[in-house]
Formats: sequence, C-alpha cells, structure tokens
Amino acid sequence: MYDVIIVGAGAAGLTAAIYTCRKKLKTAVISIDVGGQTNLTSHIENYPGTGPMHGIELMKRFQNEAIGFGAELIMGKANKADKIENGFRIGLANGEEYECKALILAYGKVPKSLGVEGEEKFMGRGVSTCVTCDAPLFKNRNVAIIGGGNSAVEGALELATFSKKVYLTHRRDSFRADEITVEKLKNNSKIELVLNSIPLKVIGDKNVEGIEVENVVTKEKRELKVDGIFIEIGYVVDTSFVQHLVKVNEKKEIIVDDRGNTSCAGIFAAGDITPVLFKQTVIAAGDGAKAALECYRWLTGGKGAVLDWTH
Repeated sequence: MYDVIIVGAGAAGLTAAIYTCRKKLKTAVISIDVGGQTNLTSHIENYPGTGPMHGIELMKRFQNEAIGFGAELIMGKANKADKIENGFRIGLANGEEYECKALILAYGKVPKSLGVEGEEKFMGRGVSTCVTCDAPLFKNRNVAIIGGGNSAVEGALELATFSKKVYLTHRRDSFRADEITVEKLKNNSKIELVLNSIPLKVIGDKNVEGIEVENVVTKEKRELKVDGIFIEIGYVVDTSFVQHLVKVNEKKEIIVDDRGNTSCAGIFAAGDITPVLFKQTVIAAGDGAKAALECYRWLTGGKGAVLDWTH
C-alpha cells in the first residue's frame, strides 16, 4: 500500500513526486514514458533557472530528483482505477495492480494507441511512444515506426541514425509531413516504406519480435521482423479509465479546483489532463507541486498548513 500513486511522469507528475517524497509519503509513479510531451521540445528557453536545453535533458533532471527523494518509478500503462475500502487500486495493462491511499492524476495528453493485439502487453518492452527517448536502445537493430505525419517521418530519420533498418508503416501512400522531410525519408537507404498498410498485431514472447501488417489495397499480410516498434500517430486526452470516479468536462479533461482537488475525495489532478489554459512545462510543474501539497494536507486530515511557506 502506497501513500500516493502518481499516474504520469511528465513535468506535473515528477514534480508532484518530489513534493510528496519530501513530505515522507511512500510514493510510486506509474507511466508509459518519462518526460511526457516536454520530451518533444528540442530547445527549451523559457524554463526559469536552467538556460536553454533539450526537453529530454530537463525531464531527466526532474526524474533524477524524484527518484533521489525516494519515488519508485513503475513503467506501464494504467488502464483501470477502482475505489477500495481504504483508498484506490490501479490496474496496469500487463495485469499488475497497485494500491494507494491517495491518487494524483498527472498524465497529460497520451499517445494515441493502435488498438491492436500485443500493443499494451509489450509497452515498454519493445513498444515505445518516444523516438527521442528510446532510439538509442535499438542501435544496430531492426525497428518499425507507425505514422505519416511530421513526428513519424522525423522519427524514422532519427531512428535511421541508430538502427540497422527502419520500416515506416503508413495507412496511405502519401504523407502529411513536410515535403522536404519526406524527400529526405525517401532518399535514406536504411528506411523501407510500407505504405497502404495497417498494423494487425505485435508479435513476441517476452519482448517484441515483430509486427504483422496488412496492405489495405491488396489485403496481403506481412510480418516485419523487428525488435522495436514506435507509435507516432498523435496525442489525445484519455480519461476513460477514471471517468467513473471523477467529473470531466466536454473535452474529457478532469475538472479540478484551484488546489488540484477533483470531485472525488482522495483523487487529485494536475497539468495538461486538467482544463489548465496554458499547456506549458513550468505551469504543469507548478500544478504538480500544488496537487502534491493538497494531497499531503488531505492525508494528514487537514492538519497540513494551507499556506505552506516551507521549501
């Protein structure tokens, strides 16, 4: 039983973890990746006190501080949340379950899923949603990337600098990406285009061993032998697994008050998963700190100071 489980390891989630751990609360952070959407920013200049840097570098600092203060990082996709007698139970796509006294939801926008067999099972074990984070793990190996926009095309080019071979699978025969980037893609000998094709299932035992795709025109099926699969088909707000516990707005964002309280006592939310107007890393971090302090106040029966001037 954890004191707090935080779902999401972006700016809001990791900041919340720093604050809950400093309050000596037993804390677990559950996420499919570390860094969230800040990872996608190659040049951050407006995060105070840091100077210009890549988003991944900034989020790595967040991660190191959270773990340094005692947070436990659990890689996996949370897809189930239930109220239990003394708190909450969180279920992961891989079947694991964890219990906590309080819950902080801070997972922002999440990558769209393919919705195919094996995808969730192998998330973090060969299936990834962040090329920039995980491309170095597949040096001299075969990988596939799914998508047809700028993120997928640019991701394929980045993967080609590490991997032996890259299959780019796209459901159409044309791209939404910038033409100059597509031209680079077509001229890269390490990248094979698998067009007019959709993924059917992820293949593997303990880790990814391949992906089966189907040509939407010919209906021909093909297995691509790969060790890694990258999904780059966009982001959505997904609150489906908690909507029975908390109130959401018409955009499916979780409604909170000015301290991060949701409509359910013991559940707090922070960052882009809420209706916060400005989707900025620094604002998400502040939201995470606020939700964590309010969570601590709730767990201590309201004894924690409402105005906390401690550092």
